[in-house]
Amino acid sequence: MRILTIDTSAVASAAVLDFDPQDLARTARVVANFATKDTRSHAEVLAPGVKSLFTDPVTEGPALDAIIVGTGPGPFTGLRSGITVARTLAFTWGVKLYGMMSLDALAQQVFDTPRYVDGRAVAPLATADFVVATDARRQEVYWAKYSASAALIDGPHVGPAADILPVQVFGAGAGIYAQQLAAGGCVVEASFSQEQPTALELGRAAMRKIAAAGSLEGAGFLDSTPLYMRESDAKVPGPRKRAL
Repeated sequence: MRILTIDTSAVASAAVLDFDPQDLARTARVVANFATKDTRSHAEVLAPGVKSLFTDPVTEGPALDAIIVGTGPGPFTGLRSGITVARTLAFTWGVKLYGMMSLDALAQQVFDTPRYVDGRAVAPLATADFVVATDARRQEVYWAKYSASAALIDGPHVGPAADILPVQVFGAGAGIYAQQLAAGGCVVEASFSQEQPTALELGRAAMRKIAAAGSLEGAGFLDSTPLYMRESDAKVPGPRKRAL
């Protein structure tokens, strides 16, 4: 099975992954991957970035089994860019389109990352329920709570970091608001305090869901509706006031 994943909830990113759902551990491989560091240039870089993942998009695109797009939460403009590209490609290539919460990508990365002591992996990074948080701007974070096995428990939410109850917190949102989180009894993992959701980690999380379910259709994916969590800053102008 081959999937294209796209996520623009933070950085602009895309990845192509190939795997056999019946033997994920031995067959999963990253065919191609790209991600920017800039969180504000999605529209300019995403389409060329996706194109760079294929030798011949005209023939390789329609051969995909699915496109999976991160649905956020994230800022309006960036999130819209990724979902628009994913919808356009799915329509053009005739490929199935699914959505997946972008915070799941960070949760999967936490689950996959061991804690090292003296160069040896000794334990999982998260040993109990944990939170992943990304920057929502306006002095707020997008966050969701997961079990130690990266299963969603609660969320997503948007609000001040101080709203998060004492727990391990991972992600760039934790790094930005480390002092507020620590004051509330949370433990910020320094090694994970700059991480953002990416299409590569979204793809790895998607592969696990597909393998566990045995099929794309049974994996419990979302549709491609964006999780904005806030209304757009752009407002439709009201009627003009009459001159006296």
